[in-house]
Amino acid sequence: MQGTVATFDPQERSGSVFLDNGTEVRFGSDAFDASGLRLLRLGQRLNLSVDDTGTVSSINIPTMRRADSIPSTIANPGGQRLP
Repeated sequence: MQGTVATFDPQERSGSVFLDNGTEVRFGSDAFDASGLRLLRLGQRLNLSVDDTGTVSSINIPTMRRADSIPSTIANPGGQRLP
């Protein structure tokens, strides 16, 4: 599911997202902390993962993947030693 950042409080690390259908969904610090992100800006597009209870469990930027989720052969093609 995707949406657009409506609010974000950097001290609380929580905020809300407008889904594409106009529904506002709140996310807590646990979802933000799971993203590996440091900051969100208003209007930024996000992917949201929602658990069985309807709570946002994680967020991420559609064009980014967490570094720990990228296979090493993709992150370092050819196994070249990186500086």
